[in-house]
Amino acid sequence: MTRSSLAAPLSRLVSWRGLPLLAALLATPWLASTPGHAADPLEATPPEAGYFTPATQPDSTAYLPPPPQPGTVRQANDDQAFAATRALRGSPRWALATADADLHENALLHSFSCAAALPLSRTDAPKLSALIHKMDVSEIADMRKSKAYWHRPRPFVGNSQPICTEKDRAHLATSGSYPSGHTMLGWSTALVLAELLPDHATQILQRGRVFGESRIICGVHWESDVQAGYMLGAAEIATLHGSSAFRADMDAARAELAALRNKAPMAATPSCSLEQDAARHSPL
Repeated sequence: MTRSSLAAPLSRLVSWRGLPLLAALLATPWLASTPGHAADPLEATPPEAGYFTPATQPDSTAYLPPPPQPGTVRQANDDQAFAATRALRGSPRWALATADADLHENALLHSFSCAAALPLSRTDAPKLSALIHKMDVSEIADMRKSKAYWHRPRPFVGNSQPICTEKDRAHLATSGSYPSGHTMLGWSTALVLAELLPDHATQILQRGRVFGESRIICGVHWESDVQAGYMLGAAEIATLHGSSAFRADMDAARAELAALRNKAPMAATPSCSLEQDAARHSPL
């Protein structure tokens, strides 16, 4: 899809399925329970030990490219993507983006349930949940450092354009936009799950891409923030594989998922169809 043709498919996505699908999706608990307020990876939390040591912690300010500067082609692309996706407000894709904004562990795991064909939650997969949590703890320090280093304003700052988590507007306006922390965590989760469930890797990686794109749909990140978030997540996971503790926890989660597959297959839901539709209508 070219940039010149982006607006038309997005417009179709708002009206193509119509309100009946949106109503069905909002009746799905994981979508209905998201009231426009998101868990933020920048929120202060008690210090926890991750997998990295001071010697192995990557420095994203050194390996990420800088964000686009005003007046450049890259910034023009970011501006166009933000403007075009505002038309999705109130659509099923907007509802999915709102749900994807929630980074609480159960919400994050459930986001990948359709792709994994498994009911992923802290209850169903406690070892996987613990792995993802410790992975997140490990990655967030690098993400926070890069956000503070560049402190790029978010796309909604200085205007009244809608975002999908309006209750977070004031808080998000004070935190750096580049790179996208939600994208980093979503893509990292996708990489881990793709390794643990290789026969569903394509679907899981596709869902990880859509999870990052939700930040563009939400209007809280620029397109280039999301692209950097994918790179950040990939770099973190690659480095984490150097940790014997991480590899051991991966093995435990792999065994847990193998057992779960034998007793609890995932039934298709309206949200599964929406995720597939979102993958076919990328804003990138």
